[in-house]
Amino acid sequence: MRCLVLLLALILVPVGGHAQSVSNEDLVTALSSDVVSIQSNFTGTEIVIFGQASHIARQPNDPSGYELAIVVEGPPQDITTRRKGRFLGVWVNREAERFQAVPSFYAVASSVDIGMMADRTVLDELGIGLNHINLAVSGVSNVPLSDRDDFRKAFIRLREEAGLYSEQETSIEFLTHTMFRTNIPLPANIPVGDYKVKSFLFHHGEVVSQTEESLAVAKIGFEQITFELAQHYPFFYGVLAVMLAIFTGWLAGVIFRKD
Repeated sequence: MRCLVLLLALILVPVGGHAQSVSNEDLVTALSSDVVSIQSNFTGTEIVIFGQASHIARQPNDPSGYELAIVVEGPPQDITTRRKGRFLGVWVNREAERFQAVPSFYAVASSVDIGMMADRTVLDELGIGLNHINLAVSGVSNVPLSDRDDFRKAFIRLREEAGLYSEQETSIEFLTHTMFRTNIPLPANIPVGDYKVKSFLFHHGEVVSQTEESLAVAKIGFEQITFELAQHYPFFYGVLAVMLAIFTGWLAGVIFRKD
C-alpha cells in the first residue's frame, strides 16, 4: 500500500498554486518493503529503493550536475579484527584492533563514481562510500599507528567477502527524467535490527536534498524465540540446548536400535 501511494504521488502532478510550493530539488523515496523477515530457510533477499527528484541526471556524468547516492546502514556493532602470525611454527592471533559502533551492514549505490560526487570532506562527513565510513577504534590498542590503515583495509575487505559491505557505483537506474530505482542485496547472514536507508541528492558537489527511511530486519517464529532466549537468558538457553541434545540422542538411539 505504501509503495502504491508513492507511485500515485509520483504520477499525479499538482496543479494551480500548490505546484509552486514544491521545490525543484525535492527528493522523495520509498522502499519495496520496510520489513525483512528471517526464517530458517532464509537465503538472502534484496530490497528495491525508488523515488523521484526533479532535474536529476538521467545518465552518469550528465552536465546538469545532479547526482544521487543511497546508503543502507545496519545497527552499530563493536567488531574486532585480528592479525595472525607465526609463533613456534603455529599460526596464532597477534595484534587486534577493535572498531567501535561501526555499521553491522553497509551498502551504497550511486549514479556516478563516488569520488566524483563531492569533495572528500563532504563524503567523510556523510559516510558515503567504503573509503569514507567512520571506523572509530577503541582507546586501548596494541596496533602500531603505522599499521592501523592496514587493519582498516582488512576490516573492510573481510566485511565485503562476507557480503555485509558493498559499494555499487553507477548502479542507480533512471526510469524517466525524474524517477529512479536501485536494488540492494541482503545476504543470508544479515544482522537483525533497525536499519537506516539514507538518500542524498547532490548538485555540483553539495547536498541539496536528502531523505531517510527505516528498515526492520527481524527473525520470526522459532528463530525469534531462540534468538531472544540466547540474548537475554543465556543460562536457560544453554540448559535447553543440552536437554534438546540429550533428547535427540536418545530418540536417535531408539529409532536405530538393533534388536
